[in-house]
Amino acid sequence: MLEQYLPFVGLIIFGNIENLVLSSQGVVAGVNPLKLAIASICCVSAWLIIGTFATQAFIEYVDFINFIGGLAIFILGLQAMIESIRGV
Repeated sequence: MLEQYLPFVGLIIFGNIENLVLSSQGVVAGVNPLKLAIASICCVSAWLIIGTFATQAFIEYVDFINFIGGLAIFILGLQAMIESIRGV
């Protein structure tokens, strides 16, 4: 069963790291931690459900999905670093 998810392992790992970075950004910005936790859990749960059911349908597009997902993770990480350097 886990073999179908192997092409997405990189996105899963780096996506979770990016989620931690974005959450820490929210905490530093003074966002209510409870609201941030609830929003984060909702997003992660939605991503899990979508990923579980959509993997079978879109497995032939794995290279494209990995590229777009990796690009999004890179851009969000770059944005977080730039904002932390600026002190915003």
